[in-house]
Amino acid sequence: MDFPELAARTRRFSHGAPRAVSVPDDGSRVIFLRSSGPEDPADALWLLDVGSGEERLVADPAVLLGSDGDPTALSPGERALRERLRLASAGIGSYALDAAGRVAAFALAGRLFRADLVHGDVIEVAAVGPVLDPRPDPTGERLAYVTDAAEGVRRGQLRVVEPDGTDNLLAGEDNGVTWGLAEHIAAEEFHRYRGYWWAPDGRAVLAARVDESRLVRWHLHDPADPESPPTTVAYPRAGGPNAQVSLHLLDLDGGWVDVHWDRETYPYLTSVDWADGGPLITVLRRSQQHGLVLAVDPRTGETQVHAELADPRWVEPIPGTPAHLPDGRVLVGGELAHDGYDARCLFADGTLLTPPSLYVRRVVGRLPAGGAPADLLVEASEGEPSQRHLYRVRTVIGGGVDARRMGSDPGWHTAAIGGATLVVGTASLEHVGTRWRVWHGDREVGELRSLAAHPPYAPRPLLVRVTDRRLPSAVLYPAEHVKGTKLPVLLDVYGGPGHQEVVAARAAWLERQWWADRGFAVVTVDNRGTPGIAPSFEKAIHRRVADVILTDQVDALTALAGKHPDLDLERVAVRGWSFGGWLAGLAVLRHPELFRCAIVGAPVTDWTLYDTAYSERYLGMPDDGMDIYAHHSLVELAAEPVGDPAQARPMLLVHGLVDDNVVAAHTLRLSAALLAAGRPHAVLPLTGASHMAAGGVAERLLRLELDFLRRHL
Repeated sequence: MDFPELAARTRRFSHGAPRAVSVPDDGSRVIFLRSSGPEDPADALWLLDVGSGEERLVADPAVLLGSDGDPTALSPGERALRERLRLASAGIGSYALDAAGRVAAFALAGRLFRADLVHGDVIEVAAVGPVLDPRPDPTGERLAYVTDAAEGVRRGQLRVVEPDGTDNLLAGEDNGVTWGLAEHIAAEEFHRYRGYWWAPDGRAVLAARVDESRLVRWHLHDPADPESPPTTVAYPRAGGPNAQVSLHLLDLDGGWVDVHWDRETYPYLTSVDWADGGPLITVLRRSQQHGLVLAVDPRTGETQVHAELADPRWVEPIPGTPAHLPDGRVLVGGELAHDGYDARCLFADGTLLTPPSLYVRRVVGRLPAGGAPADLLVEASEGEPSQRHLYRVRTVIGGGVDARRMGSDPGWHTAAIGGATLVVGTASLEHVGTRWRVWHGDREVGELRSLAAHPPYAPRPLLVRVTDRRLPSAVLYPAEHVKGTKLPVLLDVYGGPGHQEVVAARAAWLERQWWADRGFAVVTVDNRGTPGIAPSFEKAIHRRVADVILTDQVDALTALAGKHPDLDLERVAVRGWSFGGWLAGLAVLRHPELFRCAIVGAPVTDWTLYDTAYSERYLGMPDDGMDIYAHHSLVELAAEPVGDPAQARPMLLVHGLVDDNVVAAHTLRLSAALLAAGRPHAVLPLTGASHMAAGGVAERLLRLELDFLRRHL
């Protein structure tokens, strides 16, 4: 079996690998999801008993649904949520725990299930309609969930199931208003995927009310299925209205308290935390250049400002913040940009906790400190952006800043923590996949088994920093390359904010090694705008995304050719998807003297046709700078007259027809502009495919892309 087919069947070697790992506060067990093998797409719920080190299957989708059930069946709301999460697996997509980690709730094929993690019982709980985001209350007695649309059932009803099975409506409305769900912008751009939070005592719920009545309606339809009606979505287009989001404290006995903040000035609700003390929320202005961390009084709904977040470019909160520390201080993530510092740091009530040399990526949780105030467990980078490590950060008042790296192994590390149990996931260039090791205090309990397939080769990318900007870059050669043989170059790009490609993890290079073994030198560059180095590096792209990013890609490619003389810059192609698709199109239109052809996948071709938060964060409001939007538009660039026909480079445009993130209109409008200007191109529509091009579609595209590149290089 060749690589594209193997990658398609195994979901890029991730089927059968543990994911969604969590540890309850007492550290007694580790809960995770995993399918039964390398070609099984349906994830089941598992746990590892920390005392015995034994794994146990808790909930198997095939057993729960029976012979007539379909673990791949998803309601429209669940499908949209998994699209926001970039989750392509079937079966159990996610789960939620009570405070003690004794009860888990999850949705499967739209049905509600409750698992007793102590005794192993799993029962289906009757619900009024398809279930979204079920969550047990902290005591494990009740279950809350949100309804998806079905015959006779409105989408966005927040409901609570009592211990005796009584199903009560907590909040719900008609006319497109939902309760307990995250709106598109919150999930897609701020990574807030939920819309309600239990009070610590389980007697109230803090819920988001979302009114999308002001949004324009877009209609998505797959022409390959002419009998199906179009899907209508409320889309927050750049420059247009956003959903109106408010928060409300709903008592289970019928009480109702509105949460008060200036929602006109701060319309974006980006995070909510209610674990200790009262709720903490983060709200941002529409420009995202100023935000507030607010403490909510759960009795009155009044809010108090705990911290201000400000940046003339945009504010970038740190995941895992804000949060209460045990001593009552509030942990906030921010940036240190004075006295020569350029750092992404943690603060507790304004006191710096992490050194300026540390680029903080995420706060995982609290580490026990032997009777002293708990330390923080933090994911961060220090000096080398291709690697991410775990650090113990001291929170005690006095004594200065203290952050100590945990472990010396290179690679890309993540973690979950609960009590004295620590689970560390390590990806590396030295081994396959992510290895999850479980520790209880100083005792190694074991490793979560991976049932994933092994790739057919072990890529060895050459990682290097180039140009005076020290851009993270990599080169991959064919396995049988003979030094001194010139190779055509494939620039494989993403380049967008918030994401890195040049990382010390083997999974990032498997597909690229396939391309290299087809006879290319594969080059990947993380330009300015990508994370991991410093705020100034990330935010240099503000309102000049195209110029900065494309300059970095071209300069890095030229610098790499100086170090690697086998790179033939007379034969360069570029390929990318999503933001990378836009960048690939930009490269071939602006620099036809360097790039001979481009594969342009699911590109944003007109930024006024993309969503509010993303477009406006980097380019500003359209009304304040339509010239900036025009400068970044592939449609406008493609419409320019062709001077030298030899410089009109061919493009292969690829797009999923049911993409609800970057809608297919982007590619169709670009194609129309290219056709009108006489520019060579082909369009490959993917019937039934979303932005993820899941189900093996992206992998099976590889052969067609290869044929295109070979024809034009």
